[in-house]
Amino acid sequence: MRFEKVVMPAPDRFPKTFDRCNLFELPLERECAHCGEGDVFARRIAAPCNFAGSCNFIDYAEVPPGSSIGRHRHGPDEEEFYLVLDGQGEMWRDGDVFPVCAGDLIRNSPGGAHGLRNVGSKTIRLFVFELSVAP
Repeated sequence: MRFEKVVMPAPDRFPKTFDRCNLFELPLERECAHCGEGDVFARRIAAPCNFAGSCNFIDYAEVPPGSSIGRHRHGPDEEEFYLVLDGQGEMWRDGDVFPVCAGDLIRNSPGGAHGLRNVGSKTIRLFVFELSVAP
C-alpha cells in the first residue's frame, strides 16, 4: 500500500482573511484524491494564512457513489477530522473498517492512516479540517 504526504498549495492562492462562503456556490475542482478510485470534487475553503490559530486547512469535498479518497497518512504533527454532511460510506482508519453517514465526525489521529469510500447511492458531502499538533 502506498501512502502520500499531503502537500499544501501556495499561500498566495488564498485571501488574507476568511469570513464566509456558501458551499453550494463554490466552484469545485475534479481530482483523484490520494490515488483513490474515481473522481472527487473539492475546494480548499481556507488555508493557514486565513486563521489566527493552528488550523492548516478546511476543505469541502463531494465523493460520488463508487469513488473514494485513497488511503493516505499525514505527518505526526497533523490531526485531521472528517465531518460527513450527507451520504454514507466506509471509512478505513489504521486497519479498521467502519460505516459512516451524515452527522458523523471522524478523527484521524496524528500520523494515522485513513481513507474513505462511497458505498451508497448518494454523493458523500463532507468537510475536512486539518490542525497542527504541538510537539
